[in-house]
Amino acid sequence: MENELSKDSVKRLLNHWIEHNMSHSASFRDRATQIAGVSEKAAQDISQAAELMDQCTEMLKKAMKDL
Repeated sequence: MENELSKDSVKRLLNHWIEHNMSHSASFRDRATQIAGVSEKAAQDISQAAELMDQCTEMLKKAMKDL
């Protein structure tokens, strides 16, 4: 059985994901700075994860515009 979604419910879901991603991206950046004292390489990986999260967020914003 398929679950029908309204445009408004999709917008709410996308907004939730966008906010969630932005929060994680900021957290990754903050922690990368701290983690650099333990491992510079790990900090670089985490910074890259933040960049990838930002790319995901941009795609979600694009999906919002495409509704």
